[in-house]
Amino acid sequence: MPLKKINTVLAAAFILFILWFGTEFILSPETTAPSFGLPSWPSGDGGGFLIIKGIRDVVLALVLGILLVTGHRRALGWVLLVEALAAYGDMTTVLAHHGSVATALGVHCLTATLMVVNGLLMMRETRKVATAPGTPAPQPA
Repeated sequence: MPLKKINTVLAAAFILFILWFGTEFILSPETTAPSFGLPSWPSGDGGGFLIIKGIRDVVLALVLGILLVTGHRRALGWVLLVEALAAYGDMTTVLAHHGSVATALGVHCLTATLMVVNGLLMMRETRKVATAPGTPAPQPA
């Protein structure tokens, strides 16, 4: 399978996964929150922060989707690399708040690392290849 097709499938999978997960946090944060890996539900009005997390994820997915649909593949590679920081941040948050190590590593770290791999593959796919000139430049006599 060509690298371009692999990159497109991986990027589309990330977009759909992030969009789905973000939408779940917006529509039903109380049922989605336990899968994030934190040990307890926020107290007081803290549940609103989960909706903010959902909105963040939806926006991250839409940015990736726009770049994929419009064919800006090199920019998509860069954005995948940068957006992986959000997933690494989620992993760090779960670990720092004594959450599930399995979820921190198995969900957040794995997602971030796969995004980095996809971003690097996208960068490799779109690198400029130096082409040899068709005719040599004239030499002075």
